[in-house]
Amino acid sequence: MKITALLVKRNIKLFFKDKGMFLTSLITPAILLVLYVSFLAQVYRDTFTANLPAGLPLSEGVIDGLVAGHLISSILAVSCVTVAFCSNFLSVQDKVSGAIYDFSISPVKSSSLSLGYYFANFFATLLICLAAAAICLVYQATVGWFLTAADVLLLLLDIFLLVVFGTALSSLINFFLSTQGQISAVGTVVSAGYGFLCGAYMPIASFSEGLRNLLSFLPGTYGTSLVRQHAMGGAFVQMQRDGVPDEVIAALREYTDCEIYFFDKAVTGGEKYAIVALSALALLLVYVLLHLFSSRGKIGRRKSK
Repeated sequence: MKITALLVKRNIKLFFKDKGMFLTSLITPAILLVLYVSFLAQVYRDTFTANLPAGLPLSEGVIDGLVAGHLISSILAVSCVTVAFCSNFLSVQDKVSGAIYDFSISPVKSSSLSLGYYFANFFATLLICLAAAAICLVYQATVGWFLTAADVLLLLLDIFLLVVFGTALSSLINFFLSTQGQISAVGTVVSAGYGFLCGAYMPIASFSEGLRNLLSFLPGTYGTSLVRQHAMGGAFVQMQRDGVPDEVIAALREYTDCEIYFFDKAVTGGEKYAIVALSALALLLVYVLLHLFSSRGKIGRRKSK
């Protein structure tokens, strides 16, 4: 554990020492917020109001809060994974510089080395995502605040869990990369495609039945649903207080993926947490095992020579 802690400290220092890497990871969620507010806020507003029966006693503030909750949940659900790929450049840089090979011939265990990269990436990503969450919550407060203290705490728990998952996913994928060009290409693909696959850019409920069933096998889908559920829950409660029929609220919750289904079965909040947590654990286990087998293979090749 001591060696792992030293590796984590070393990796975190190197990450924050590279100002370009750190600033790129930090400003990405802020840029997404500006783009979402500029181009998608009105689209979401029109969609929500179009699904409400005429004559409902619903204030503009509630609609603004609903739209803001949808926007920030999209940003946070995506950032927890995409930022992890930006923060994980160091593991590839060590391959390019040859530092990883120096570690492999040292007494450092492969499990300590892999966990050193993982936890350093986790802490860096979590710090950036918490900063992004603070920015998003400030925006939510200026537009329409209906969140309770419990909602905020659960939202932070969702971010923590998604960062665990995103870090495990990026660590596993980056294990197979060995150049800066490769990780840049993978980061671009993930940034462009993950938001659609997890339902952040477009609700999964709006897809065809076959695609919905296919995406229900992806753990990121349930992570996005958790963030949606807690970012928009306060606005839905206020809608209920304002007299909006329960069936209308239920339809909106389904449309925004606050309620999500595995084929025809509704997935509960506890099941969503379990799916994301177990998926992250499985990815991390595979990542550590790959490091272990790779290290043994290198040792075996050196002995044969």
